[in-house]
Amino acid sequence: MRVLAVGAHPDDIELGCGATLLAHIARGHEVSMLVMTTGEQGPQMARSRTHEQEDAAKLLGANLFWGNFEDGAVPEGRTAVGSIEAVLKETGADVVYTHASRDTHQDHRATAVATLAAARRATTVLQYESPSTIGFVPTIFVDVDGYVEGKLALLRAHGSQVERNGLVDLEAIEAQARYRGFTARMRFAEGFMCERMQFDLGAHRMTPEQELLLLNQTH
Repeated sequence: MRVLAVGAHPDDIELGCGATLLAHIARGHEVSMLVMTTGEQGPQMARSRTHEQEDAAKLLGANLFWGNFEDGAVPEGRTAVGSIEAVLKETGADVVYTHASRDTHQDHRATAVATLAAARRATTVLQYESPSTIGFVPTIFVDVDGYVEGKLALLRAHGSQVERNGLVDLEAIEAQARYRGFTARMRFAEGFMCERMQFDLGAHRMTPEQELLLLNQTH
């Protein structure tokens, strides 16, 4: 399975679906990340947010792509759609994660709109939540028991957001995973809103003989 996660800024993807991506990696899936901006308008430390994102991607074991758009001005039209389409083509991803469409941050909203357009032929498209998401009601839950600590490690790579200004509260992130797990009747979970999802019932296919037998039984 090939997976592409799209986020507006460094740390957005890890916040929204970091544990799920770790679960993908554990199953041998190829994971790629597309970050639309370098987050240059946000707080910085000695190492830039670009380097923090590179560290997080390396820790995850994911391929990293950049959208090269200006922080605070991600477009939702042709330019952004084309940028995402190019990465989808390069990675061959058929499972796509992106921001929820309802969000108070304009970059998150624009990234969601552009991703949904670019991924219109992908078989599975799921939207994740962020602290600025509005009215998020997940309908798909991924069991991430065993991956929450890994998610927190990914977020710690973004020191400018965790250590400098407290924009990322690791205790709250862990509590959220526990709450989503409680909702989904499991211990820890990440929740997603479903734009489209291929429900694979397994690789088994009926043999021609089984199909003929079934056909005869129905007549």
